[in-house]
Amino acid sequence: MSVVVSAVRRRLPEVPARLGAFEVDALLALALALGCGAIALLLPHDGRTVDGFALALLVGVTVPLAWRRRAPLAALLVSLAFTAAFHRLDYQHVAPFAATAVGAYTVAAAGPRRRTLLLAGGVLLVVLVVWYGNGGGSALKLLRISGWLLCVLAVGETVRLHRRLLAAARERAERAERTREEEAARRVAEERLRIARDLHDLLAHSITVIGVRASVAAHLLSVAPRARVDLPTVADTLDGIADVCRDARAELRYTLRGLRGDEPEPAGPPPGVAGIPDLVRAAEGAGASVELTMKPDLGPLPGLVGAAAYRIVQEALTNAVHHAGPGARIAVALRRTDDALRLTVADDGPGPGPRPPRAPGTGLGLTGMRERARGVGGSLTAGPRPSGGPGFEVAAELPLEGSPL
Repeated sequence: MSVVVSAVRRRLPEVPARLGAFEVDALLALALALGCGAIALLLPHDGRTVDGFALALLVGVTVPLAWRRRAPLAALLVSLAFTAAFHRLDYQHVAPFAATAVGAYTVAAAGPRRRTLLLAGGVLLVVLVVWYGNGGGSALKLLRISGWLLCVLAVGETVRLHRRLLAAARERAERAERTREEEAARRVAEERLRIARDLHDLLAHSITVIGVRASVAAHLLSVAPRARVDLPTVADTLDGIADVCRDARAELRYTLRGLRGDEPEPAGPPPGVAGIPDLVRAAEGAGASVELTMKPDLGPLPGLVGAAAYRIVQEALTNAVHHAGPGARIAVALRRTDDALRLTVADDGPGPGPRPPRAPGTGLGLTGMRERARGVGGSLTAGPRPSGGPGFEVAAELPLEGSPL
């Protein structure tokens, strides 16, 4: 029936827009009533002659089908009641078959399967009663009467299973699409967090070094007598500021191009432990005294582990120069074991003037360092030095196994 309705809608596209499901079913019931009446009047039959009562019974067979989608089982039972009376009075037996088939198909297609099986048993029972009430006959006649209706029920059950499979496939596709969207959103959030950490590490380190070097240059120019100004030292300090600005600008440009979705310019491999001596020299240029303990060759390290170690040392040195002052002594140590890279950055206390209090676990810098370590499966601790003396220590353990190269 869906094929017929689709064909009508293709022929008359403006009609279905004004018709609902009930109106379509009502038109179908009217068409079935006219068709069943024509069959009853035109086809020969050796039983009772079709009269007005027979036509009224056919109307009773077809009218309930207007409610076949709202109440499929009730519509079929009412239709079957009139059908049974029609057959019991031995009118043209072929006439109501089309209407009965439509009702049975609707019930089977709507499901559930248990109801379809019960309906099939009820149909056989009704046919048996009618067949016996009309004086019986050959078993072939009974099979012919009931077989077509059972085939209609089988077709309806097949359509129901097909629809359920399509709905399940559609649901799986929608679930997979939602999963892909959620995964994409998660990756975007992780990438944004990574870029935010990179920007924080870069800007915090560069601005801190620039600020400290600018303070040193201003001190040399304003405090020392004009004749005793150490011009080479001032020049080196300003050159160092220019170098830091140039490196920060290049890395910032690279990061922002990635954030905008542009194709990043070739910038070589990401920073790793090989760049830590440059960080130490930058901190020394800011006035700190840094002792680096690191083997010249730590062996092959996973790329993410090397980048995380670089950023952790960068942020820890930035914090130490900022909080401990330019005269602080800082110890940086990197040691590789069989399964992890361990690093510590410790300073020995405040420089000139009172040191601002710094609570463990506070600030964006510490949060970023912890996220860096957690991103490669490691851990990080930050707080007062375990020895109990003045100063602050950052210690990280970055596992090597299972980390991507």
